[in-house]
Amino acid sequence: MGKIRQTYIKRAARRLLERYPDKFSPDYGQNRRALEGLASIESKPLRNKIAGYIATLLKQKTEEG
Repeated sequence: MGKIRQTYIKRAARRLLERYPDKFSPDYGQNRRALEGLASIESKPLRNKIAGYIATLLKQKTEEG
């Protein structure tokens, strides 16, 4: 079992996906680069966690339908 993500990471990732659905993909590296331009997240580990969660959400979405 993995670590459980904090609520603020999930909330931020979902908000970003709602606002910019075409900017993100299931690729973690591309999401990291997209976040640099879209959001002013100064903490590198926080940016990486949000990018990873966005990738996870999009992978789950493609598996469902």
